[in-house]
Order: sequence, then structure tokens, then C-alpha cells
Amino acid sequence: MANTTSAKKATRKIARRTDINKARRSRVRTFIRKVEEAIASGDAAAAAEALRAAQPEIQRAATKGVVHRNTASRKVSRLAARVKAISA
Repeated sequence: MANTTSAKKATRKIARRTDINKARRSRVRTFIRKVEEAIASGDAAAAAEALRAAQPEIQRAATKGVVHRNTASRKVSRLAARVKAISA
């Protein structure tokens, strides 16, 4: 356990930040799941709409450091390719 005042404060800050990051990561997963469900159902319009909603959320997570920038780009790219495939 932390002994110094600054270390105690740091642990409190880390705990708060961890909660925020968990919520943000969960939110991203939810948006991705909605896109994947729309793809699985074969509804191109719903999939495109879900992707439009998910894309800024994924990029925001990358901006905030919850996921790496390349990871976010890869996820968006692969989802977009899958949505395009069912549209064609």
C-alpha cells in the first residue's frame, strides 16, 4: 500500500481514470457489437448506420488513449470492409 501522500493521491487518480477507461472501452465494444449484429442479420442499411455511429466512438477511444491509434484504425477498416461486402 502507498505510504506517501503523493502516492496515495496517485492511487486515487489511477482508480478514477481506470473507471473512466473501463466505461469507454465497454462503450466501444457495444458499438462494435451492434455493427457485427447488423452484419450478421444481413441488413446493409442498418450495418452502415451502425458503422457511422461506431466510427467516431472508436476514434475517440484512440484519442483518449484507451486503445492504440492503429488498433482503432484497423477495427474501423475491417468493419467498413465487412459492411461494404454485404452492401455489394
